[in-house]
Amino acid sequence: MEPFVVSARKYRPQTFKDVVGQQAITNTLLNAIENNHLAQALLFTGPRGVGKTTCARILAKMINSDGKEHTEEDYAFNIFELDAASNNSVDGIRSLIDQVRIPPQVGKYKVYIIDEVHMLSQAAFNAFLKTLEEPPKHAIFILATTEKHKIIPTILSRCQIFDFKRITVKDAAKYLKYIAENQGIEADNDALHIIAQKADGAMRDALSIFDRVVSFSGKQLTRKAVTENLNVLDYDTYFSATDYILKNDIPSLLILFNTTLSKGFDGHHFIIGLASHFRDLMVCKYPNTVNLLEVGDEAKKRYLEQAQLTTHPFLLKAIDISSSTDLNYKTSKNQRLLIELALMKLASISFDGEKKNSESVALDNQTIALVPASYFKERATTDNSQNLQTNIVTKSTDSKGKIETEIPIETVAPKKIEKSVETEKESATPVVAPIKKLDINAPKRVSGLSLSSLKAKQQHKLNKIDVVIDENSLPNEDFTEQRLQELWSAFVDKIEAEGQRILASNLHSDIPKLKDRTIICIQLPNDTMKKEVEREKYELIEHLKAELNNHFITLDITVNEEATKKFAFTPEEKYEKLREKNPVIDLLRQEFDLGL
Repeated sequence: MEPFVVSARKYRPQTFKDVVGQQAITNTLLNAIENNHLAQALLFTGPRGVGKTTCARILAKMINSDGKEHTEEDYAFNIFELDAASNNSVDGIRSLIDQVRIPPQVGKYKVYIIDEVHMLSQAAFNAFLKTLEEPPKHAIFILATTEKHKIIPTILSRCQIFDFKRITVKDAAKYLKYIAENQGIEADNDALHIIAQKADGAMRDALSIFDRVVSFSGKQLTRKAVTENLNVLDYDTYFSATDYILKNDIPSLLILFNTTLSKGFDGHHFIIGLASHFRDLMVCKYPNTVNLLEVGDEAKKRYLEQAQLTTHPFLLKAIDISSSTDLNYKTSKNQRLLIELALMKLASISFDGEKKNSESVALDNQTIALVPASYFKERATTDNSQNLQTNIVTKSTDSKGKIETEIPIETVAPKKIEKSVETEKESATPVVAPIKKLDINAPKRVSGLSLSSLKAKQQHKLNKIDVVIDENSLPNEDFTEQRLQELWSAFVDKIEAEGQRILASNLHSDIPKLKDRTIICIQLPNDTMKKEVEREKYELIEHLKAELNNHFITLDITVNEEATKKFAFTPEEKYEKLREKNPVIDLLRQEFDLGL
């Protein structure tokens, strides 16, 4: 019985052409050898299993071969491999330096491959510096490491650095297919893609997984066998879950999740895979991003078909929900309930339920024009009642959009308040010209899915009343800056009493100033306070408009970074504020040896 040789050793590349996924580096090295432009110190860095040591051995072999010797001629005596993990002391580097002085017996160069060079000690690095900077003409050093950041900068500056990249899923699957054909194994493309994805960019890991799966399934390598052996969730699980989500089928979705858990899979693994599935569907929505999908041809067709059933807002919301669940999974005390709740939310994204019809009452050719209450504010300074004719016009349109009637609305200013209660009520109520009333016998509600409801909505759009307000008739009285500051302070005290302390504190941070008659200017210390005030300024503006009887008041908020000096947050800053107000407090602290 012949001993078994693992694929990682059996199919180790012997030439640069056999190296997978590192064409840029191999071409550079080939050109350097052909043009005699090779540096004497090279550093190969990158993740594990991507071909660093393999390329170093191929390069060491090709350096001494000029094409004239026989192919069976061995230059192994000129290649020295040193494992820095087990020889990381100064003594090991000193013995290496002593060997470097001796020229090669066969060939032109002696090549020293130092693997895992980042494991050398600080003293060993320092002992190696001079030799690495000025090596003999016959010596070439090739350093290999997975952790370049652990190598001291003085070593890096003396080396020509080659960064090996992770091997793509496509390249790894292609090489696995070549090996499967060489061994007479029938392998599905999807199965090879799953192995390549599981390897996470390392070709050596991919070959090790390939050997394990072949030992499990024999000469038939199917997607089902790979998923069972590697304990990964199949694409079918996520396709089925997405179908249930699109159908709003919560019971079937929960049963699928329970079945997944019963097979030994982790709930965290399930939700991470579901988020990746939604990402792949989003990638399939755009023709120029389909190439980002690293799956087999059959799986790609299924992704494209399911992507047509989804929308962009749905996928964005689904990715957001699943990603949030992934972040909260480890901190949750009931992790299964967390994922089940996320699945319910996902299945409810496109579920409208029983909508209430906001326009369920069919209007008969008229709508109600609403006028702001502040428009009819009582003018205390006016003794004589004056009728104000405003240019508020209601336009009634027919089904063709033509204007049939224009009804002006008159408002009467309130009369002077007297002792009679009836007179008081009349003065407080604006008189509005009558508008055609709604039909009381009209149906109160109409089904949101009925034809009558759709007709009512269309008719309502045609019969909407436009309100046109003449700005010249709006109140525009002058006011003083002192009056403004009094009302401002009263408003801040009011909202602080109501519990809005943060907004009150922000408004208290500066004294308002009047600019150009109607523009109120304040300065705040930072953008956060500015955003808080802008979000809540509507109530303030309405209050000032009503009290100052000026409809054109605006608020201008600017940020002044120097204003932050007015505030003290830390104990030291508070102490400095107190010391500025009363320097005697410093003597008190020194007298009693007080601390902050």
